[in-house]
Amino acid sequence: MKTTFALLLLMISAPLWAQLPAADEIKTSKGPLKIQPLNHATLALTWSGKTIYADPYGGAKTFAGIATPDLIVITDIHGDHFDPSTLDVLDLTKTIIVAPQAVIDKMSDQLKAKTVAVANGQTISKLDISITAIPMYNLPEAADAKHTKGRGNGYVLKFGDKTLYISGDTAGIPEMRALKNIDVAFVCMNLPYTMDVPEAASSVLDFKPKIIYPYHYRGANGFSDTEAFKKLVNEGNKSIDVRLRDWYTIK
Repeated sequence: MKTTFALLLLMISAPLWAQLPAADEIKTSKGPLKIQPLNHATLALTWSGKTIYADPYGGAKTFAGIATPDLIVITDIHGDHFDPSTLDVLDLTKTIIVAPQAVIDKMSDQLKAKTVAVANGQTISKLDISITAIPMYNLPEAADAKHTKGRGNGYVLKFGDKTLYISGDTAGIPEMRALKNIDVAFVCMNLPYTMDVPEAASSVLDFKPKIIYPYHYRGANGFSDTEAFKKLVNEGNKSIDVRLRDWYTIK
């Protein structure tokens, strides 16, 4: 009976696992960093026995087969980044959350008790991971922009000797273009919310990450052309490893 139940559970769960792109692994000075694309702006990172979620979104199905989080970073107040209904179904018993104050202001008291505020330009350390908040905002700057400067955070995370950048919702801002020594980057591209493909490619060519994942590429008129992004980046710099993954397999 137990064997039959286990097989049934595996059959139910397997389609969810099968949908996910294969995880990538990056060597660091303190062991491998595993990178798992999940859904839109959501990813999971595993390093040194710890699991990190970025912008958990999409419900429990997004995290089928993924370990419970030790650390969560949240970039902005919008529902595809700060999703209380998803946070409510996750096991957050051991979790530290890092978020901008604008997100914390919208949290329940239970979530606030787990959360550390970090502002643009601030660096903190959690679980042996250095976390620096980078501005993310629309250009031209305007009071009624979808993303105003200072409200949300991109993040630069350090895992041993490797540095990883998560853009959040942003245009090709000077603060992004000025980044140095980024090993892995996740950069958004979806009009009218962030930037188009040429602007994203131009930004990447300025800060020259070793590995770049286009993510958050579903916009008002469908998906951005990630193949065109890869072509533009590699025409400008063949040494940048552009990794195209399907961030929309989970329905």
